[in-house]
Amino acid sequence: MRNRNDALEVLSFQPQHPRPDAPPLLFLHGAYTAAWCWEHYQPFFAAAGFENHALSFSGHGASRRRDHLDSYSIDDYVNDVAEVVASLRTPPVLIGHSMGGFVVQKYLERYPAPAAVLMCAVPPQGLTASAFGMFLKQPGLLADLNRLMSGRHVALDSLRSALFAQPVSLDELARYYRLAQPESHRAIWDMMLFNLPRTRQVLAHLPGGRERLRIVGAEHDVIIPPSLVTLTAKSYGAEAVIHPGMGHGLMLEADWRRPAQDLVEWLSDRWA
Repeated sequence: MRNRNDALEVLSFQPQHPRPDAPPLLFLHGAYTAAWCWEHYQPFFAAAGFENHALSFSGHGASRRRDHLDSYSIDDYVNDVAEVVASLRTPPVLIGHSMGGFVVQKYLERYPAPAAVLMCAVPPQGLTASAFGMFLKQPGLLADLNRLMSGRHVALDSLRSALFAQPVSLDELARYYRLAQPESHRAIWDMMLFNLPRTRQVLAHLPGGRERLRIVGAEHDVIIPPSLVTLTAKSYGAEAVIHPGMGHGLMLEADWRRPAQDLVEWLSDRWA
């Protein structure tokens, strides 16, 4: 089901058999993508009884002012989240992938949430270590990501390397490429250096602190490798869950159900 929240794109799924006490879920996408990237997760979580919504940040997908993309900061994306949260019946669990996980952390500096999930998220120390690691190990991929950020064409193999460790069909890869888009340079610089999260404030806005924070990574992630996921977990005094045999695009991989089911079980332990 596709809904619009004013000028923001919000894709919404309502469960046939909702869990009576469970909060809604709000999925937040990473750089270069939009709400479409949760196409497997949204019906899956609805079938598990969770009302859920996926937001396209300003300048992304069908949300407002794509022509102003480079003007948007991470704080603008946080304001987008706050706008959507205010439209929901109750505060949602925030589930953010990559840049979306960074936005979750920045949101929690200012606002409470019942729980949060960071999936292959940019760590609170920022993107510098990720960029340096790619420069040393996969300089071609780093260059292609920079080209994609500026709206220039890249090879399909670069998209495959960035997102997938498991087989993906050429047709699906081409479809994801058509859906991909540039990213805000300003937001990227915020994640590199200029607007890093304050971890104590993040935990202070979660009831139960680290017990309501799930930190997830992928064994073969070349953008946010397991070492950085572990760094995020240590920063919050939590444990990292690393899914074997998977790449950065956990929610689009052939085995996407595995991390999805893990999250359903984690949520179910908190809201039966």
